[in-house]
Amino acid sequence: VMNGHESEDLADQLHSAALHLLRQLRKEDDASGLSAPRLSALSVVVFGGPLTLGELARAEQVRPPTMTRIVTGLEKDGLIKRKGDPRDRRLTPIEATPKGHKVLAAGRARRVEKLASAVGKLERKELAELRQGVQLVREVVASMRGKPA
Repeated sequence: VMNGHESEDLADQLHSAALHLLRQLRKEDDASGLSAPRLSALSVVVFGGPLTLGELARAEQVRPPTMTRIVTGLEKDGLIKRKGDPRDRRLTPIEATPKGHKVLAAGRARRVEKLASAVGKLERKELAELRQGVQLVREVVASMRGKPA
């Protein structure tokens, strides 16, 4: 078992590595033509939808007027659609269109391809260590959520 200083140091290194990894992969998102907030909201709708505007705003930690602008843009691009009562659009479920699913899948494929290219340069022993590391990161994330891995 690590002492507090060791675990804090390792946590700091993991935090830094995760941020750098995501920053590198985020560069691939430019090819989608969507802003980071729109891409993030689309992802929440694809994986967690259908959602109301309020639920989406809470999930993305933005105010409802900001989310209204994001949703309007995604709707104009044909990536999401609202279903239900047009008189009270706050309560209208928002869901991804097939085009929205495709855009998100293509973005993930670009990021995975970029990462696979770098991972492919590792030696067999390093790949095994990375596989174990990924499993440990999953377990850490699950324990932060209070769920089993």
